[in-house]
Amino acid sequence: MAQSHASFLRTHPVFTVDDFDQHLKSHGEPGERTRERLLDYYLNARRVVRVRRGLYVTVPDEGDAEHATVDPYLVASCVTPDAVVAYHSALSFFDRAYSVRSEVIYAAARPRVPFAFAGTTYRGTRFPASLLEAGQEHFAVSTRERDGLPVRVTSLERALVDVLDRPSLSGSWEEIWRSLAAVEFFDLDVVLDYVRLLDNATTAAKVGFFLEQHAEALMVDEAHLEALRAMRPSHAHYLDRKHRVGGRLMSEWNLIVPEEILEQAWAEVS
Repeated sequence: MAQSHASFLRTHPVFTVDDFDQHLKSHGEPGERTRERLLDYYLNARRVVRVRRGLYVTVPDEGDAEHATVDPYLVASCVTPDAVVAYHSALSFFDRAYSVRSEVIYAAARPRVPFAFAGTTYRGTRFPASLLEAGQEHFAVSTRERDGLPVRVTSLERALVDVLDRPSLSGSWEEIWRSLAAVEFFDLDVVLDYVRLLDNATTAAKVGFFLEQHAEALMVDEAHLEALRAMRPSHAHYLDRKHRVGGRLMSEWNLIVPEEILEQAWAEVS
């Protein structure tokens, strides 16, 4: 039986209490007392490290428990049963982020309190209310494999909309603009469907403005822009409502855009 537990640890660099319970049940060893006894044994033997309550990482046979490292996307995907790597972290997952951040953002119906482990901060955010109401919180979400385990992550199309919808989760405007510009292709029908699901006029205008700015590189046709214009706000909104200072009105989108984005001054010093 010890061999089966060792096999579980080898194939689960990250695991939850529920994962371990399922493993024990499949081998005829169900029960909280059995689970706690075994977890205490492996913790004391420095074969596993507790990340937070109910979440553990495995230390390889030759590893050092005090410096345990693990794929941060695997950790994020295990924080809650429905966790999805999202926003700037989705761009990082697909190697499209402009810069590396020591923070992983995940979305969930009931995210946990932020925590840090092995130099990475894990921050959860609630799925947008409109998605929860429609039962579409996993729209444009795929499951990818990392170290043999599944990780749910939003598509690049959803990430495009998400980071513009909530820029505070994705860094500076330079970071957002440069990261999105690193994406060679978006399925614009998926983008439009997701914008409609969010049902936010300002977000529709932001997405339309970005796509218009990159129309040639992304092969954006007028039909997609027109669909987004139909969803724009009826009067001027700030692109970043948390920083309502300065900017120029883009009347086509009823959007007040910061000068730093319009001029893209960062490109001059890159």
